Amino acid sequence: MATETPFVAPYLVPLPSSQPHTFQLPSKRINESSDVSFFLTSLAYRDIMTFILQLNRAMVPSKIKDPNGSMRVQAWPLNSDAVEFSEPVRRLQLLLSKLDAIVDEVPPDTGPRRFGNISFRKWWQEVEARAPEVLDECLQPEVLRQGDGSAESVSAKEELTAYFTGSFGSPQRLDYGTGHELSFVAFLACLWKLNGFPKTGAGVEERGIVLGVIEPYFELIRRLIRTYTLEPAGSHGVWGLDDHSFLPYILGSAQLSPPISESESTPTEGSLSNAPEPSAVAKANIVEKERKHNMYFSAIGLIYDVKRGPFWEHSPMLYDISGIRDGWGKINKGMIKMYNAEVLSKLPVVQHFPFGSLFRWEHDPTAIAQPPSAHLSTHRPERPAEMASPPLPNAAMPAQQGTKAPWATSAGAPGTAAPGVSVPFATLQPGSRPPRASSRGPSATTRAPWAAEGSGGPDPNLPTRAPWAKKDDASGR
Repeated sequence: MATETPFVAPYLVPLPSSQPHTFQLPSKRINESSDVSFFLTSLAYRDIMTFILQLNRAMVPSKIKDPNGSMRVQAWPLNSDAVEFSEPVRRLQLLLSKLDAIVDEVPPDTGPRRFGNISFRKWWQEVEARAPEVLDECLQPEVLRQGDGSAESVSAKEELTAYFTGSFGSPQRLDYGTGHELSFVAFLACLWKLNGFPKTGAGVEERGIVLGVIEPYFELIRRLIRTYTLEPAGSHGVWGLDDHSFLPYILGSAQLSPPISESESTPTEGSLSNAPEPSAVAKANIVEKERKHNMYFSAIGLIYDVKRGPFWEHSPMLYDISGIRDGWGKINKGMIKMYNAEVLSKLPVVQHFPFGSLFRWEHDPTAIAQPPSAHLSTHRPERPAEMASPPLPNAAMPAQQGTKAPWATSAGAPGTAAPGVSVPFATLQPGSRPPRASSRGPSATTRAPWAAEGSGGPDPNLPTRAPWAKKDDASGR
């Protein structure tokens, strides 16, 4: 009788503190689509996805056994009293507050402009100039001084600085996007690998990082966007999930997923018992209430702050996802898959990511090599993707169905498989869910570039479909 493989939670292993480490100045390695294919089988990719999945799992509500033997559910909302911040987390909060204070020193330019405010360039230059001093003041000396043994050697601080300064947008293009967001996650992952956070129980420090550092980081980014009217970097336009960020939707949907114990796998369907319905994102009053407690709704709140008009019109993909009927766990699973395909697999995003000794440009021996694909080189592929990302160790990876451009043929293709996602996604079918309101909007359907179509093409009178949405019956919403 076969035994079931025990669940192994994703965990980014820190460097052995007893062994010396040779640091490197991070450098650009991704220049063309074939480099993206290599990246997806690299140690750097493995470590990035492991850390993101580790943070994601920590934000899923927990089943906690009380001393009297009864079970209770502990959720992890923003400003949760149940999460205590460690000293390293508080140091990072101080660092972010110093960057926020620089915004007060550099008011936006009042002159005429077409795109982003040129004062952002001055803000960024101030951050770059003060980075050595700020890092020295806010990070632990024992972390920064690693590898600083001689004049010729590169220190941990120098390697960290490359990811730190890459986290706050582009001073040349006056924009911000998921590549900068990725750089900040890499900065935190570097600190994790350098033993910059205390060893605690599963998920404890990770929750402190998400609620105490990552959410304040996004608050700073949103202030920069509002103050300096930053452009979206590499925007998909109407096909994009969000103009600027992606991770709040992953971590925010995890916050609303059904609770788990330490031995249970990350949920792939269902919701927390008192969670708001996914459809609530289209209701401004509910978004205003929930944005104080949840990262997903906090990101949606920014959209309401800066955009006008019906939600389905300016955010069709998020509107489509709001119709998912299998709960926040299903949405969370889909967001991880989409992040893998639309951020980590896209040349315009990852071409700026630098590689050093902490995120290594080396082949992961456990990765599965894949042939090059046009999906890796452009925002909107001309044919179906034929690439699958490598699985993490101990992660069972079933075959995935591909995602397709609206102008692609109906032939299916293997999709992008996010590490650690152990349940296959439903094959996308033509939309059959009717509008939830009579004011749904134009009759022409908006289709995501990664959405597969049926042999007869989409019905122009039906709404958009998320890549992981099931085909509902005609009475579904």
